[in-house]
Amino acid sequence: MKLMFASDIHGSLPATERVLSLFVQSEAQWLVILGDVLNHGPRNALPEGYAPAQVAEKLNPFASRIIAVRGNCDSEVDQMLLQFPMTAPWQQVLLEKCRLFLTHGHLFGADNLPALAAGDVLIYGHTHIPVAEKRGEIYHFNPGSVSIPKGGNPASYGMLDENTLSVIALNDQQVIAQIAINP
Repeated sequence: MKLMFASDIHGSLPATERVLSLFVQSEAQWLVILGDVLNHGPRNALPEGYAPAQVAEKLNPFASRIIAVRGNCDSEVDQMLLQFPMTAPWQQVLLEKCRLFLTHGHLFGADNLPALAAGDVLIYGHTHIPVAEKRGEIYHFNPGSVSIPKGGNPASYGMLDENTLSVIALNDQQVIAQIAINP
């Protein structure tokens, strides 16, 4: 299975257009959006090309191929613009050897783990900082932010291809971080 992960779009039209172009090119089965889709939130500066309604218009044609969770900046009003469900606080994807626990990161995260089994993967956004590592028996993966990167990192997204999770720079496609899960 091939999955693409995008987090913290925050209403950026250029970031959305780039993500969707890469999604089509990647031939991934699903685009997983890890929250904070349309709004920038009061703690963030406006991202480049802030246009929440147009972001919704760009995402909606892909609705049948999107799995999404709610971020701390998402609201029920946002759901009215989007044609895919995005108000669940978490989702799960079951793989042959493990479970992917998908969440934004403000309710469950590295410091507040859900109940996970050895070898499971916590996939979250929220911090805008890329992570691909194993902590104890649990894998942690954060694709960073496609619109408002932090910590000196470039805008980035994530890919799961076979058993490898990669964080990839949005603009130059350089791999920022990578880890093999349950090899």
